[in-house]
Order: sequence, then C-alpha cells, then structure tokens
Amino acid sequence: MADAKAPGAPPTDGSDGRPASTAIGRPKKKAAWRPRLRAIHRDVGYVAVGLTFVYALSGIAVNHITDWTDGDPSFKTYSRTVDVGRLEGDDEAIVLALRKRFGITETPREVYRASPEQLEILFDKRSLHLDTAQGTVVDEGQEPRFILRVANWLHLNRGKKAWTYVADAYAAGLMLLATSGVFMIAGKKGLVGRGAVLVLVGILIPVLYVHLAGP
Repeated sequence: MADAKAPGAPPTDGSDGRPASTAIGRPKKKAAWRPRLRAIHRDVGYVAVGLTFVYALSGIAVNHITDWTDGDPSFKTYSRTVDVGRLEGDDEAIVLALRKRFGITETPREVYRASPEQLEILFDKRSLHLDTAQGTVVDEGQEPRFILRVANWLHLNRGKKAWTYVADAYAAGLMLLATSGVFMIAGKKGLVGRGAVLVLVGILIPVLYVHLAGP
C-alpha cells in the first residue's frame, strides 16, 4: 500500500516524487549579461551626449553655410566707427598707438597711405581705416560667433593632433552605443524582430540617397 502523503508536502507529478514544478521545468533565467550591457550603454551614452550636442550644432551650421548672411558660420563681420582724435608722430608711431587703443597684439601685414589723410592698417581678419583729418577710425573685420567658432573648429578637426584621438574615441563610443543598443532588447522587438528591420532601414537611407542622387 502506497505511503500516505505527508501533510504540507509539495504536490508531485506521481512519477519520481519530485515537486511538480520541478518536473515541469523551472523558468528560464534571464541573460545575466544584459543588465551589465545596459549599464555600459548608459554610462557611455552620458559621456557621448555632451559631444553629440557640440558636433550636432556644428553640423547644422556647416550644412547651411550658404544661409549665413556673411557666408561663414564661424565668424560674423562687423564695421564700427571710433573717434580717436588727433594722433601725433609718423605712421609707425600712429600704428603702435592704434594697436594699443584697440587692444591688438597682432602685427599688421600691411600699412600704407591711400591718401595724405587716409592711413590703411591691414591685419588677417581685421582692418583699421584712419582718417587723420577727422580723427576717426573705421574698424572692420570678423569676430568669432559664440560657441559656433569653437564647435566648427573641433568638428572639422583643425585643432591639435590630440583632438584626433578624442574624435576617434567619440566615434568608437558611438559605434559601441549602436552595437550594444541592438542587443539590449530580446524577443520580437529586438534584433531578431522589428529591430532588424529598422537597422536595415537605417542602412538603406544613405545607400538609396547616393544611388538616386549620385555622389
């Protein structure tokens, strides 16, 4: 005669005496690597956010370079008239006095008299037009745009060699984010389902554009 089941004992499937849930099978464990992947994705993503803002802002400015009124997203042109009064001495002394007055440390690339009363002082991105009779200077040139000058300078990799390594690290970080992102979600919404279709769409966008518009 079969032994009576002890009170409170777990139900069995009647075959090997093990609990029914064990015989049926335990729930599958979630992939242990996904939480770690999400943590890496999160931390790298935070670092990339700041760089992305800089590169995106510069990219928009450079893409619409012809829309800027002065044709340069990094600099804006200006022209202002300043009363400097009567200046004594020869042209060299006058140039030195004006450089001090306007806070210019750069050496002029050219100085000449357009007329007896008109002295022209030319710098790389600036020029001073002195009217000795009126005692006025027309200051013309270009000055950097706020943030955009630095952003474009970095985006176009015109900085020192060290920035190349920063740019390369940023590009590698973006590739890491893209790669880790496609594996973060399992199932039909992940890479084996809808994700694969969307990745393919992202690849086809530049491919089709080049094919239809031409390089």
